[in-house]
Amino acid sequence: MTLAQRALERLQDWPDLTAGPASCGTGQALRSVHDEIIHFHSDRDVDLNLTRRAVQRFHYDLGGSSAIHLVPGSRWVTVHLDCETDIDLLMSLVSIALKAHQTWPAAEPPSGCNFHRVTVLHRDSVLGG
Repeated sequence: MTLAQRALERLQDWPDLTAGPASCGTGQALRSVHDEIIHFHSDRDVDLNLTRRAVQRFHYDLGGSSAIHLVPGSRWVTVHLDCETDIDLLMSLVSIALKAHQTWPAAEPPSGCNFHRVTVLHRDSVLGG
């Protein structure tokens, strides 16, 4: 089972999330009553709709993680799952995303996720391993 499949299984048990196809046309999505929250695009890459306010608020923290990839101006962040701790990070970020969408529902116009806008290099290739 891939890391993305493990994360998806864990998140499907959350009562605030419902599964369905991703609006971008690739992969599976989980959505709240307000918006799509997460897209599972591959065995390791996940896009998470944090909202622009949350991305701005946590920008420096997010940018400090090698698992997180930010696209300027996007309310979505890409999480690359390389290990179990990345799944734990994703779970925490999904909690933040759900809270952000409850606090500011429909405050932002729809926007596409980061799929095809982010190139993720595997940590092993970056570290020379």
